[in-house]
Amino acid sequence: MTRRWLFADQLGPHFAPGRDGVLLVESRAALGRRRYHRQKLHLVLSALRHRAAELGDSAVVLRTDTYGEALAEIGEPVRVYEPTSHAADDFVRRRLASGEVEGIDPTPGFSLPREDFAQWAGGRRRLRMDDFYRFQRQRLDLLVEGDRPVGGRWSFDEDNREPPPKGADTLGVPAAYRPRESDIDAEVRDDLDRWTREDGLETVGEDGPRLFAVTRREALAALERFVTHRLGPFGPHEDAMLRGDWAMAHSLLSVPLNLGLLSPVEVAERAVQALHDGDAPLASVEGFVRQVIGWREYVWHVYWHAGPAYRRRNGLGARTALPAWWGELEAERVDAACLSDVLEGVRDRGWVHHIPRLMVLGNWAAQRGYDPDALTEWFQTRFVDGYDWVMPANVVGMSQHADGGAMATKPYVSGGAYIDRMSDYCGGCRYNPRKRVGDDACPFTAGYWAYLDRNADRLEGNHRMARPLQGRHRLIDLEALVEQERARGDSPP
Repeated sequence: MTRRWLFADQLGPHFAPGRDGVLLVESRAALGRRRYHRQKLHLVLSALRHRAAELGDSAVVLRTDTYGEALAEIGEPVRVYEPTSHAADDFVRRRLASGEVEGIDPTPGFSLPREDFAQWAGGRRRLRMDDFYRFQRQRLDLLVEGDRPVGGRWSFDEDNREPPPKGADTLGVPAAYRPRESDIDAEVRDDLDRWTREDGLETVGEDGPRLFAVTRREALAALERFVTHRLGPFGPHEDAMLRGDWAMAHSLLSVPLNLGLLSPVEVAERAVQALHDGDAPLASVEGFVRQVIGWREYVWHVYWHAGPAYRRRNGLGARTALPAWWGELEAERVDAACLSDVLEGVRDRGWVHHIPRLMVLGNWAAQRGYDPDALTEWFQTRFVDGYDWVMPANVVGMSQHADGGAMATKPYVSGGAYIDRMSDYCGGCRYNPRKRVGDDACPFTAGYWAYLDRNADRLEGNHRMARPLQGRHRLIDLEALVEQERARGDSPP
């Protein structure tokens, strides 16, 4: 029997149903190739070592500098599942040609094979997520009755945009599942400390207690906790932010999903079961299902369909280098309450939910014209759930509108009014979201108009941007605003 080499994001039972003949490789070169968040390295190593302990003698575990050294040491051809990055895919295909890899099988980590997506994409001029999501729902028989959506609508997104409760410090929902660290976690932490001290391993962000599931048992417990206690309130407040509630009602399942510990279909089906059991309303269940078998799978397929050049698209000509305070997650240097708190969350946990990513971090980066390729790398290395396949579509396409509108019909930029409505940040901030010029002018409000002015020619053909582009001509202080934001440069706000 040919041994199966599993990468560190292919750790669930659906990747090794027979348990026998598994190869796991811990590559020091892969860990140190980029400057990752400390907690991301901890999660990957902890997951890999926990899986090795579960498999016991049925697995060969090699700790080598490179993957090539591991294949040479194993001394026999291996089979692999499709890797999750272009670089890893290139590597295994070279080893396929050399005979060290016997074959590459379709990944069981996603519900739709890549060949089937290519067929679905066909000659479509634009690959809209909404179209793909409907296709997925019908194909997987999720929340459908025949060819019609349950509840009469494919999306209940409009029901899921409520601001946080007024005057609340937290959402007041039951806490998310919290894993208990093991001796393996202690060993990982000791190794990372030693490699940093003795071998020059460079990381970013703070160490901290493990917050996310890294075993199949933990992942199932986290899923169960979410669907029975948190899925209901997740929907209405999925776009809301509170300074004192970093998790809100979000699932915290992106890490175990991206480690391959859960399959997207089982997660979506469990959410639908919560609807049938009366544990969550339709709008919340639909919103979560859309994230899991809609958006997540869409991003995966865009990564492969668009190819490696996609992340280098720069349709708005954004060239600004990421400033040091941003790269180092120096939240304490930032006065703007929203940006400071979100950067602190990235520094301390390597995770914030999708609205701080999109409407605080991504919004700020777009307004300042940060280089989208460098920003993609930043998100990929600073977030514990960031992988090569995850971030290009999310950053280049969705967040920065750098792909020329191939994914999104308009840029996701806004002034401080949006943040004020959807959070409690602005009340205690030194900046006023209603002001665009002056010492207390909100840098997001000012940055929004400066962004429109800078990109007016490139955005002129976008009908969804016609009104705000026209609106900037009515600003009597536009010239002063643009000069104010130019003078800000790369200084923290």
